[in-house]
Amino acid sequence: MKFTEHFQKAKGKSLVSFEVLPPLKGGSMQAIFNTLDALMEFKPPFIDVTYHREEFIYNKRPSGYYEKTAIRKRPGTVGICAALMHRYGVDAVPHLICGGFSVEETENALIDLNFLGINNVLALRGDARQFEDKFIPQADGHKYALDLVRQIVGMNHGKYLDLNIQNGEPTDFCIGIAGYPEKHFESPNFGTDLQFTKEKVDAGAGYIVTQMFFDNQKYFEYVNACHAAGIEVPIVPGLKPLTKKYQLNSIPRKFFINLPEALVHEVQKAKDDDAVKQVGIEWCAQQSKELKAAGVPCLHYYTMGDTETVKKIAGTVA
Repeated sequence: MKFTEHFQKAKGKSLVSFEVLPPLKGGSMQAIFNTLDALMEFKPPFIDVTYHREEFIYNKRPSGYYEKTAIRKRPGTVGICAALMHRYGVDAVPHLICGGFSVEETENALIDLNFLGINNVLALRGDARQFEDKFIPQADGHKYALDLVRQIVGMNHGKYLDLNIQNGEPTDFCIGIAGYPEKHFESPNFGTDLQFTKEKVDAGAGYIVTQMFFDNQKYFEYVNACHAAGIEVPIVPGLKPLTKKYQLNSIPRKFFINLPEALVHEVQKAKDDDAVKQVGIEWCAQQSKELKAAGVPCLHYYTMGDTETVKKIAGTVA
């Protein structure tokens, strides 16, 4: 079932969904099963699975020189999606990214997903590589998420890269995109960022999932701004609890978002990590209750493998 069809079926009830990361290369699917087995009581209709671009490592050669090698540390997104659909009977939503993929590799990935009966995708530009100060697209790859959305929409109309293909079989993907209640850090201002979002929706994106935020007012203001700009697709709030004191610095630095003063104050008072985690659970639970009361289409939790914390939060709104 398409992502947006789940919302229609829910008839105004706020759904609950989760996002998981593929295990590190050499790891086991059991880690993901362990995470989701404990969360399936909340009946998520879909599970997001992230995609990760290649990273560069330097291996020392016998000559003493270092060889630069590109590796993917978290492969397996497509296979994981198929496994989750088989094990849990839920819809899987793989992330597709521009970084590290040519347009042909993207097309082939979409063909694989289509053959597996996966008809939801989250189209993202992706992050810059570690140690690079800006995003550099793959040769013959997409520079912007808008271009990725357009390619997927083209395939939905039977348009493939090989112009010799006549009457190509149309795919039927429901396309999601990312939204930024506090704007994307590369956008010069909020209005410009909103315009980029509208362009993706106008191109065929069917829903938005937001970056994490810790102030619900930011989400409500974002939704109102989207509606004022003519964006009428469902906007799903993305939620992540704060669990470590060092995140007071790392989250704003990595995600370019603000933390509310009240939250920061409570975390600073906490005596140890257990106390910090409790503050984070209570804060995210309150966010969840307020968002559910406001009638959001779905509460989407970034699990990061922390089953216990996410289960406690989701349990407060079940």
